Amino acid sequence: MVFRKLPGVSASGMGLRLSQKFVFLLFLSGLVTLCFGALFFLPDSVRLKRIFLSKTETQPVTVGSGSENDAREHLKRPKDQEHLRGMTSAKGETSTKRKSLSRKPSVSHEATEERPAGGKAQEDLTLSRSKTESATSSDQGANSDTFSFVKFKGCLLKPPLGRDSGKPSDPKTNERREKVKEERVAVCKKSEQGAQQMMKFAWDNYKRYAWGKNELRPLTRNGHIGNMFGGLRGASIIDSLDTLYIMGLMDEYNDAKEWVQTSLDLNSNGEASLFEVNIRYVGGLLSAYYLTGEELFKKKVLELGEKLLPAFNTPTGIPRGVINLGSPCCSGTSWSWGWASAGSSILAEFGTLHLEFVHLSELSNNPIYTEKVMNIRKLLNKIEKPHGLYPNFLSPVSGNWVQHHVSIGGLGDSFYEYLIKSYLMSDKTDDDAKKMYYSAMEAIEANLVQKSPGGLTYMAEWRGGILDHKMGHLACFSGGMIGIGADDGAPEKRQHYLDLAAEITNTCHESYTRSATKLGPEAFRFDSGAEATATRLSDRYYILRPEVIESYMYMWRLTHDPKYREWGWEAVEALEEHCRVESGFSGIRDVYTMTVSHDNMQQSFFLSETLKYLYLLFSDDDLLPLEDWVFNTEAHPLPIIRRSCLQDEATQDKTASE
Repeated sequence: MVFRKLPGVSASGMGLRLSQKFVFLLFLSGLVTLCFGALFFLPDSVRLKRIFLSKTETQPVTVGSGSENDAREHLKRPKDQEHLRGMTSAKGETSTKRKSLSRKPSVSHEATEERPAGGKAQEDLTLSRSKTESATSSDQGANSDTFSFVKFKGCLLKPPLGRDSGKPSDPKTNERREKVKEERVAVCKKSEQGAQQMMKFAWDNYKRYAWGKNELRPLTRNGHIGNMFGGLRGASIIDSLDTLYIMGLMDEYNDAKEWVQTSLDLNSNGEASLFEVNIRYVGGLLSAYYLTGEELFKKKVLELGEKLLPAFNTPTGIPRGVINLGSPCCSGTSWSWGWASAGSSILAEFGTLHLEFVHLSELSNNPIYTEKVMNIRKLLNKIEKPHGLYPNFLSPVSGNWVQHHVSIGGLGDSFYEYLIKSYLMSDKTDDDAKKMYYSAMEAIEANLVQKSPGGLTYMAEWRGGILDHKMGHLACFSGGMIGIGADDGAPEKRQHYLDLAAEITNTCHESYTRSATKLGPEAFRFDSGAEATATRLSDRYYILRPEVIESYMYMWRLTHDPKYREWGWEAVEALEEHCRVESGFSGIRDVYTMTVSHDNMQQSFFLSETLKYLYLLFSDDDLLPLEDWVFNTEAHPLPIIRRSCLQDEATQDKTASE
C-alpha cells in the first residue's frame, strides 16, 4: 500500500514520520483483528457470535407443544452436554468434529476382530459375543446422567442369549431349530456341502445380488429400493442385525455391522414412511445396540431419531405419516399420505412409536422423544371414542376422527400391541397404557370378536356400526398380544384372555390349513358360507408374513402346548416347498393353487420377523426371555426398563465415588 502525503501538511506537523505511521497502522490493524477474533474464540463469547452468524443457526427458541422450536430446543440440550456420547474420551471434541461427514465411530480393536463362523463350536460363539459386548461397553462413562450399557445389563434378570443360546434339550426340537438356521437338505436339490441355512440362504443371496439395496428380488437376482424408506438403503441389513446375532451367524453379523459403519447414509432425500423407518431402522439399530453394546448403533440411532421429530410439527402434535430426512432444502418436511382420508394420520402409524421413542430418550437422556409420544396418548385419552373403539383415521390438524373404520388388522393393529407392550416395557409402571389397553380390549370384545357358524373365533372389522366379517393376516398377531396381556388384567379374567388368545391363534392356523399350500392368505372371510378362507382373488396372496408364526411363538411360551411347535413346523415345510426359489425366498400370489406364481420379493421382515419367530419357537424360553424383553412390531427386541434398578445402580456408583 502507498501512502501519499496530504497537501499542505508536513510529516513533522503530524508528529510522526511516514515510516512510523506505517508501523503504527500495522499495529493498530493487528490489534483490531485480535480483538475481533476474540469474540469468536473466548469461552464466554457465545452471545456475541450470534450477532455475526446466520439467524437460522442461532435464533433463540421457545418450547411449545408441537412446534418446530420445541424440537430444536430439546435437540440442542443433549448436544451441549458432553454425556450424550456416553464416552469420557469424547469430552474434548468440538461440535464440528461430532458432525463430520464420515460419522465413523471409534471402535476398539477387540470389538472389530474376526468372529467365528456360525458353524464353529458354541463356546467360541459365546466368547465372540462376549467380546463384542464388553469391548464396546467397558469404556463408557460412569456419570449418573449417562446411559450405561454395563448398568443396563446388570438390571436384566437373565442373560439375553440364555445359558446355551437357547438350545433345547430335545433333539427333535433342536433339529427343527437348526433347520430354521441351518437346513440339512434343500427342497429343490441337495447341497454339495450337505448343509443349507434358511436364514443364511436368504442372507447370502441378498448379499450376493442386492447388497445395500432394501430388499432382494430373488427371481431376477437384483435389488429393490422402493419408495417406503425415502432415500434410505439397506433395510434388509438393519432388519437382520439382531437375527444374525442371536443365531450366532457372526461373520454375517460383522458384514452387516461394517455396512452400517461405512455405508448407512441417513441424509436421504425422498418420501420416507415415519412408521416404517421407526419400526425397521430405529428398532433394528436399538436392538442391535442393546444386544451387543456397539456404540456405532447408538450413535446412528440417535442421529436418525433427531430427523424424525419434525413430523410432529402439527397443531395437535399428532405426527404426519411421511417425512423427508435429507437435503437442506427439504429436511424435516412432513405431510400425510395422499390416499389417507382428508389428510389424516393413521392410527397404526402414529400409535406405533412409543416403544422406540422411550428408548431414544433413555439413550440420549433427552425427554423430547417421550414427551412427543405421551402427547399422542393425552390427545387420544381426551377425545371421544365411538363405543370405546379407536377409528383408524385421525386429523393431525383438528385432532378429530376422520372416519369410523375400526380394524385390528391393517391401519389399526400395532397401536393396540404397543399399549400392552408399553406397560410391560415400563416394568409394569405405565398405568395409563395398561388402562387404555384393557379398556380397548373390552370394546373389541363387545363389538368385534365374533364366532363363526363353524365355531371359529375371529375379529371382524367395524365400519360405522356395520360389521365386515373379514379378518386380515395382519390381525393374526392379536393371539400373541392377548396372551401376553392375560396376566395383568383382572385376575378373574386371566383364563378368559388365555382362552381367547388360543381361539384366535387357532383360527389363524385354520386359514393356513385350508389352503392348498398350507400358507395363509392376506385376508379371509366368514360370510356367505366362507370359513377362514379368502373369497376374493385380491386377498389370496402371501408375502412371507410373520403374524401367525408370531402368535405360535407367544402361545408356546405361555402354555408350552406342543401343538404350537407342530404348527410352526408345518409353516417351515410350506415355506420351503412353495416360497424357496433358487436365489432366496419369494412371496406367492395365490395360496390356493399348487401351481405357484412367485411375486419376486424377499421382504426384509421375513429376515427380521418370520425366521426369528420360528427360531425362538424352537428355542428354550431363556433365549430373549419375556421377563426382560419386549419385541417391537418388527420383532426387534427392546429391554424392559427397570427404573428402580438403574437408580439404585447410580446411587451405588455415586456412594462409591464419594
